[in-house]
Amino acid sequence: MILYHGSFLEIVEPDLIHSRPNVDFGRGFYVTPLYEQAVKWCGKFKCRGKEGIISRYKYDESREDELKTLKFDSYSEGWLDFILICRSGKDMTDYDIVLGGVANDKVFNTVELFFDGLIDKAEAINRLRYEKPNLQICFRTEKALSLLRFEGSEKI
Repeated sequence: MILYHGSFLEIVEPDLIHSRPNVDFGRGFYVTPLYEQAVKWCGKFKCRGKEGIISRYKYDESREDELKTLKFDSYSEGWLDFILICRSGKDMTDYDIVLGGVANDKVFNTVELFFDGLIDKAEAINRLRYEKPNLQICFRTEKALSLLRFEGSEKI
């Protein structure tokens, strides 16, 4: 499977050192199988006057059974709970990879309303069920990262 990472620089050797804490699925290296999603990730850097660069990786799926994986097939109560834990810095899970929906602008707004206590969980889930999730994959361990092979990059 080919995966993409959108940034302002080429990333030949992904690592966990440069990842930010308190994001959707916790500290890790985020990729997507959706090229268009990686282009959107580059957008925030381009708005800041930087280049947008998409790095491309081959993922060795033949070894994924060696990894502890958490997958969210839709925006759900479980997804929302996990995002809350990760964004608050309280994630103590040991997943190698987490897959699920991206908190895009509309989704992010709903999640923020919930985090701020302005809507309850039922209302948040009700709003999210109308959103079609994009897909992000968070590689959270060195073991998981070892299954990625850099294939190249391009400026957008």
